Amino acid sequence: MVETMKDDRQQRWSPLRIGAWSAAAILLLVPLVAMQFTDEVVWDAADFIVAGGLLLGTGITFELAAKMTNNTAYRAAVGVGLLSAFALVWVSLAVGIIGSENNDANLMYVGVLAVGAIGAAVAGLKPKGMARAMAGVALAQVLVAVIAVVGELGTRTGEVQSDVIIMTVFFTALWLTSAALFWKAARA
Repeated sequence: MVETMKDDRQQRWSPLRIGAWSAAAILLLVPLVAMQFTDEVVWDAADFIVAGGLLLGTGITFELAAKMTNNTAYRAAVGVGLLSAFALVWVSLAVGIIGSENNDANLMYVGVLAVGAIGAAVAGLKPKGMARAMAGVALAQVLVAVIAVVGELGTRTGEVQSDVIIMTVFFTALWLTSAALFWKAARA
């Protein structure tokens, strides 16, 4: 019993967990420090509250998922998926992917995240179903890019949307990495 309590305490305060939560706190401090040196970064209290909530929600969700299993591939898949979702929201709110952050076309990325949330619910968080859900999220990410590029959303007519294409390749690779890790977890 005492040994189990000791193992639980060590697991609760592992260097990886401390590092992850410390990184989240530092990430929240970056804009505060940047505001001291440049006029390009202008955050108000609401921005810090939203960013803090996003970081806290992502961290807690990972903590809960990590407690579900000892399967390293599953944990890594959840981590990559959550990190991808976090980055997608952060970038969309901060600078936007389709045009600027004020472009309503960026709201299509809510649909990308909805595919993931619905897919996870339907999969019951089982690895095989989660792999399919992440593949679906990757497909949704590409679909948003196709709509944005073909519809010339967020650009002047005829302007190439290389930023949308680059970000789509980046996020699609992350979603597919998560899917591959879930497939690996399903085979274990």
